[in-house]
Amino acid sequence: MGVYLSTPKTEKLSEDGENDKLKFGLSSMQGWRATMEDAHSALLDLDNDTAFFGVFDGHGGKVVAKFCAKYLHREVLNTEAYAAGDLGAAVHRAYFRMDEMMRGQRGWRELQALGDKINQFTGIIEGLIWSPKGGDSNDRHDDWAFEEGPHSDFTGPNCGSTACVALIRNRQLVVANAGDSRCVISRNGQAYSLSRDHKPELEAERERIQSAGGYIQMGRVNGTLNLSRAIGDMEFKQNKFLSPDKQILTANPDINIVELCDDDDFLVLACDGIWDCMSNQQLVDFIREHINTEESLSAVCERVLDRCLAPSTMGGEGCDNMTMILVQFKKPITQTKDASGAEQSAGDTDASGAEQSAGDTERPETQ
Repeated sequence: MGVYLSTPKTEKLSEDGENDKLKFGLSSMQGWRATMEDAHSALLDLDNDTAFFGVFDGHGGKVVAKFCAKYLHREVLNTEAYAAGDLGAAVHRAYFRMDEMMRGQRGWRELQALGDKINQFTGIIEGLIWSPKGGDSNDRHDDWAFEEGPHSDFTGPNCGSTACVALIRNRQLVVANAGDSRCVISRNGQAYSLSRDHKPELEAERERIQSAGGYIQMGRVNGTLNLSRAIGDMEFKQNKFLSPDKQILTANPDINIVELCDDDDFLVLACDGIWDCMSNQQLVDFIREHINTEESLSAVCERVLDRCLAPSTMGGEGCDNMTMILVQFKKPITQTKDASGAEQSAGDTDASGAEQSAGDTERPETQ
């Protein structure tokens, strides 16, 4: 689905960075799509000990993906759980916080400012008129809900975005996911999935959708969305008698916590424009083939994007926006750990030591 160009836009936005523990490269490309709706975050130093990476695949527009790229990591930092050292709880809370922040006058104008130029101008003007002035806004951290204006009753955007993020602190890797973007780790050359694609046909997703009054038609929520969790899409989150994690569509992320070891080679976060074209293991094998010959990690990502780009729009696959982040671990992470402890299930693989929710909507306990 979607509107395609007559020729693909193959210009790429690429970036590289490194510190004493990690090295990353990323690249994104609009491809055949008429608009670019992906966004991303890459912060080696969220604080002195923590790195943050995220991919956000927008649908129905780009503004929610851009909003997440701008604000999600900030809200992780602002949580009490983060101050207490609980990264899993912090990122879990931040996902729901995105939906809260995009409501009301402040939410409306922030989304406008991230949109097209005409909307950006409107958002700036309303910001000058309606935003809290001077010390009034400095006295409280969260002034979003207090901003008044002509859009105070705005219930949030009807477009949305997936969100797949990874936080790395020393030996701990925390992956959060809502939607069908994906995070995969290479451990001794073997691909292990650290996230699960949230699709309407999954039993737990179907039960929640139907219990909330929704339905699934042709594999799509209420006949429109082909994923069952996302940030935004507020038209699916209007039942005032249900908590946010019980709505037809929910931002509730699966949280997966992994202890890193020296057998871990690299981490990949990518939108479904990549995974539609390559399996987890195919992508890991492709990266391993090129990671030592390319001049940078972003160049490896660019090769992946070119590999996935379809020659025409006839088949559908390879025609989506594409975004990929490649994070390489500098050795040694810790004392070598036997990778034989990584159990692999048929049809899907998860990293050893990982706690991953199995279809429910509750965040697993952090170890």
